[in-house]
Amino acid sequence: MNPIEWKNNILYILDQTKLPWKEDYILCFKYQQVIDAIKKMKIRGAPAIGVAAAYGITLAAIKYTGSNLADYVHEVIGEFAVSRPTAVNLFFAIERMAKVVNSNKNLSPSELKILLLEEAKKIENEEREKSIAISNFGAEILPDGVKVLTHCNTGSLATIGPGTALGIIKEGWKRGKISHVYFTETRPLLQGARLTGWELAKENIPATMITDNMVGYVFSKKIVDLVIVGADRITLRGDVANKIGTYSFAILAKYHNIPFYVAAPISTFDFNLEAGSEIPIEEREQEEVLSFVNKRITPEGISALNPAFDVTPAELISGIVTDKGVIYPPFKENIQKLKEELKL
Repeated sequence: MNPIEWKNNILYILDQTKLPWKEDYILCFKYQQVIDAIKKMKIRGAPAIGVAAAYGITLAAIKYTGSNLADYVHEVIGEFAVSRPTAVNLFFAIERMAKVVNSNKNLSPSELKILLLEEAKKIENEEREKSIAISNFGAEILPDGVKVLTHCNTGSLATIGPGTALGIIKEGWKRGKISHVYFTETRPLLQGARLTGWELAKENIPATMITDNMVGYVFSKKIVDLVIVGADRITLRGDVANKIGTYSFAILAKYHNIPFYVAAPISTFDFNLEAGSEIPIEEREQEEVLSFVNKRITPEGISALNPAFDVTPAELISGIVTDKGVIYPPFKENIQKLKEELKL
């Protein structure tokens, strides 16, 4: 299952707004189509967004016939940078594409285009390898017979590979460690109901969906043993930005003494930010909340708040599963140590 495919200088994007009803691919001939797909969440999930942006920049370069390719690519990068502000993987990918341009300005346009495509493919392959590594590291810490809760969608649709949090769940199921999976509906766009449910069904993993406001009830009845979620940005002190609702679930998990894990590749860490309060939170259109399945559910004249993410403080997190292993508290000290080891 791959949400993105590059073929014959066309980027194919699986339209996730149509799942689970229809598996339909968007054929992107222009980079503007890729930006539109990112903004409208036809492609979503931090790692997948980064890969899509890298290919979108490549697509722009390949289609360009002007005299100053380097300047043009930088303009395109600027457009991608404002497509979605919270997921740091987007900026990780576009910075790498910018580095290719800046380091090879002496090359001909055709040579530079080849290098950009190679870099985009490299980013894709690396994200796939990271996803597999996260799945394996995470499966190792799961107790036998565990019942897991996850939020939003963090599987193959959100990444390139098995996934982050959902990748751990898939691997845990293969190893016989997971007895049941609970997943949230994830309002307002139902990424859990539509996408996580779709992936779990394809893997034949026994699963039960709950609405977002049932989490406290489920915890109080001891139905769930452990929580695993993904992340869109992680700060130096270990604060995590993830799908709206994550913060509430982390507080409830802490109260009920339920381990709360986060799964994300190293590319999701923003080492330039100290605390979660510094993370820009994307505010999406009110209509997503005021409507349900494209039908208005509130009276005219009513407004809505629609932040796409919230921030979970480090002190509510049991561990962060990365492609380099599991990071435990004290997070700031151990994240800094990992950063130095990786020379990031």
